[in-house]
Amino acid sequence: MKTLVTGGTGFLGRRLVERLLADQRQVSVLGRTPAPDLEARGVRFIRTSLDDAPSVSAACAGIDVVFHTAAKVGVVGPYEDFFRTNVLGTRAIIEGCRAHGVRNLVYTSTPSVVYNGRDLANADESLPLTAACPSPYPLTKALAEREVLAANNAALHTIALRPHLIWGVGDPHLVPRVLERARAGKLRIVGSGQNRVDMVHVENAVDAHLDAERALTNPAATGRAYFITNGEPVRLWEWINALLTALGERPITKKIPLGAASALGALCEAAWRVLPLRGEPPMTRFIAAELAKDHWFNLAAARRDLGYSPRVSMAEGTAELVASLRSKR
Repeated sequence: MKTLVTGGTGFLGRRLVERLLADQRQVSVLGRTPAPDLEARGVRFIRTSLDDAPSVSAACAGIDVVFHTAAKVGVVGPYEDFFRTNVLGTRAIIEGCRAHGVRNLVYTSTPSVVYNGRDLANADESLPLTAACPSPYPLTKALAEREVLAANNAALHTIALRPHLIWGVGDPHLVPRVLERARAGKLRIVGSGQNRVDMVHVENAVDAHLDAERALTNPAATGRAYFITNGEPVRLWEWINALLTALGERPITKKIPLGAASALGALCEAAWRVLPLRGEPPMTRFIAAELAKDHWFNLAAARRDLGYSPRVSMAEGTAELVASLRSKR
């Protein structure tokens, strides 16, 4: 089966490509960062960006299934930049599938598409997509998800997955940022510190994508979105502090109220809009809410329709991660 993976050099995308190669699949990768090691293993690399619609369409020629994992990720920045990649880029993938008769599309969305500023405890897929979020990433991902699901028909089968906080050995984003800020003394517990959060190990996230591909033959699953997690919500700050302690770092004890963090976030957002500041701000309103509120999800639909079952537990994944980080010292 000929498979196209957008974002195949990213954390999730590369793990997915590795699994597809292990299954003797013919794999093409669409991305901006060359991957000579993958090409040496027979992967066809298409170097382009998602906003190049003709190139994206051409990449879909002769493909049986597309895994669309690529996106512009971040919490601040011009809305137009996020819209160009996340919405127009996804639209180009859909049109490419239609133009070249691709019958299967699995889209990587995010749980933040249902952001509403409130606690999300045991939340399920009945929640409406966000239309008011203080970050362009969830807004544009929500628009893109809606278009993917609306594109589902007899000729093109689509499913959207919402993996929450993908982590594991090799994670270049989530855990490294936590460690960097903790070591610099810049990390604070936002709110009470008792909020529960779902995460998903990268291998479980890959499993979910392959489960979704198989489920594209099931009319009950197509045209729908599914939350994907480890199914083991943790108290976020307890998990972070346990990780820091295991690595010989000092746990986080200082706190900041959610209201104060939100006010600070608003100030940072304003500064980043008007000043030539690089990188991401230390706080935003969206980050404040994510760090202080419950975000855990009901997996019943994914288990029922996709046959999804997390293989790597939080305990197993954390032990593996700690061992890996210790070995790199």
